[in-house]
Amino acid sequence: MSSTTASQPAESLRSHPAFVQFWFARICSGFGFQMLSVAVGWQVYAITGRALDLGLIGLVQFFPSVMLALPAGHVADQFERRRIVMLGQLVDMLAIIALAVISLTHLAHEASILALVFVIGVAKAFEFPALQSMLPALVPNTVLPRAMAASASAGQAAMIMGPAVGGFLYVAGPGTVYTVCAALYLVAVLLMAKMRYEQAQPRREPATLKTLFAGVHFIRQRPDVLGVISLDLFAVLLGGATALLPIFARDILHTGPWGLGLLRAAPAVGALLMSLWLARHNMERRVGPIMFASVAGFGLATLVFAVSRTLWLSLAALFALGAFDMVSMVIRGALVQLDTPDDMRGRVSAVNAIFINTSNQLGEFESGLLAAWVGAVNATLIGGIGTLVVVGLWMAMFPTLRRRQRLRAEPPAPAQPAGTETI
Repeated sequence: MSSTTASQPAESLRSHPAFVQFWFARICSGFGFQMLSVAVGWQVYAITGRALDLGLIGLVQFFPSVMLALPAGHVADQFERRRIVMLGQLVDMLAIIALAVISLTHLAHEASILALVFVIGVAKAFEFPALQSMLPALVPNTVLPRAMAASASAGQAAMIMGPAVGGFLYVAGPGTVYTVCAALYLVAVLLMAKMRYEQAQPRREPATLKTLFAGVHFIRQRPDVLGVISLDLFAVLLGGATALLPIFARDILHTGPWGLGLLRAAPAVGALLMSLWLARHNMERRVGPIMFASVAGFGLATLVFAVSRTLWLSLAALFALGAFDMVSMVIRGALVQLDTPDDMRGRVSAVNAIFINTSNQLGEFESGLLAAWVGAVNATLIGGIGTLVVVGLWMAMFPTLRRRQRLRAEPPAPAQPAGTETI
């Protein structure tokens, strides 16, 4: 899918100290957040015994992520992004310390936990666009896709191992998990504080409707950016098979909780291994066709998973699904960052965050609703076919994206003088 020149070995990401610090900070905060998610879920369910309250945990995080996305993008373009990320992680840490205190003193109840989770959701709403848009300032554009893949590998590693570590520590009580989480966030804040990189002084603009919606306007004027962001929205919205894994594990594959654990881990393992490969290889050509092929591969893997009746084939399909998704995610993310001027990256990343959060949340809802109507297998088949249909439509609607060769947009060819011919 990509290649490197034999005579010019790929530049090592370790030669960029700011990115190394960024990567370790991402590892620490990622592990902390995954451990936090496990502890909060267990604790809330232990207190109330109501499954609905588990949905409220996601809801109190979803609302601030969508409602505050545009203001957060404006802030990311007006102030130093590193400081915004530091402040967001500091707020996360303080809220987690509060969770630890009320847990260790046996004062925790549902309302207080949800309130603190809401605070974390607000902090992450501002943290996400600043974190996404600062990455191009840490490495040269030539290695940005590899840097994004390496950054994604940190997130995938946290998704695989963080919940297991959090569950193990929960044996000692939720307060122990929260204490470790707070320590990890403290390390992330200190790494961000030590980070040094060159950043142009942002141009301050008053917050008006025009500046708040500038990211939306920019995306509408850039067909390639609009294409990759909307492709992600509809592909994830239709291909949310992972939300139905408990049904497949118990009723179709006839396995137990251990099998469900393997099924949940398989996409993350595929994504992690692919991200490690992408972190060592440059995307040099045919990025548009590769991206569309990867999303199509995601849809085909979804179809194989839907028709599988054996655990090993289902695991292989989910592994491939995660790997294909990682390829398209790295291409889409790098293309958006490279096509966007630095003074707009925060607002564009914020709009992208709305698409990502909406597709993930609504994708799970859509899968569950469709499964209730037509069954889990048929719902997954419809999702896989729908993904392939979206790929075909988007290839027709965005021809420049379909033909795109490189991540960085190539300047238009100079006009030929009148009376000249080209071969």
